[in-house]
Amino acid sequence: MVILFITVLYQGIGQELPVKVDNGNAPLRSLLHVELQKKLEKVISNNPGWNSLAKKKKMAVGLVDLSDINNIKFARVNGNEMMYAASLPKIAVLLAAIDAIDKGELKETPEVKSDMYLMISKSNNQATTRMIDRIGYRRIERVLTSDKYNLYDEETGGGLWVGKRYAAGGPTHREPLKNLSHAATVTQVCRFYYLLFQGKLVNEKRSKQMLDIMKDPSLHHKFVSVMDQIAPKAKIFRKSGTWKTYHSDSMLVWGNADRKYILVALVDDSNGERIIRDLVKPIEKILNIN
Repeated sequence: MVILFITVLYQGIGQELPVKVDNGNAPLRSLLHVELQKKLEKVISNNPGWNSLAKKKKMAVGLVDLSDINNIKFARVNGNEMMYAASLPKIAVLLAAIDAIDKGELKETPEVKSDMYLMISKSNNQATTRMIDRIGYRRIERVLTSDKYNLYDEETGGGLWVGKRYAAGGPTHREPLKNLSHAATVTQVCRFYYLLFQGKLVNEKRSKQMLDIMKDPSLHHKFVSVMDQIAPKAKIFRKSGTWKTYHSDSMLVWGNADRKYILVALVDDSNGERIIRDLVKPIEKILNIN
């Protein structure tokens, strides 16, 4: 077995992640911004294909503008629409694992470190299944539904969920609203990154560890393929997913003064990967990124 250790220093225009935010205790939903919301809705409605998918609840987009960290802006289309998200919810396995490690309930062995990296950076299903087997569905559920995170909430459409191994066979523990095995809403994934960039997932030390694992993904498709072209020096923290017609991607972008944002997309369409790639440039345009 090859063991991989990742140590990275994050800096973005003099700022190191995680960062302190003046109104960091504000719930993300309270930061909905009318003007940004109108712009995001216009991006979707101006494309007939995207508009049709959004109306059918087969496309959801979440956006958080972090260019002024003391005036964070949030917008979403179908924000609370829970969809099958393939490998994107592996971030929930990562959070549950790091929480267990921090509490001394999971030993942070070289094998565990390697599997967490492989699970996120390379989206390796075997490594993910080993992590799920180590921590169990119930722990994942407890973390996601805890008052501290509330990343799965039946009152707001659900959210992040992992209730099936990424392998054939074995027991399942599907979420209660739609009976999905691997689920997400764009709002809850945005919240995950919103808490992470402030160091509020587990604690600051463990958030840094998660950022280490999520930085510089090995898979350069969807969002990342575009960022490679337009902002190759920007730091990208990311997790995506694909299964049949279900395509998902999520990223925290930490670049120059203007290029700081969270973008999440869930698409149920055979052309989903192209749709997700094509989202990036119009999103950066409404954020006034040159």
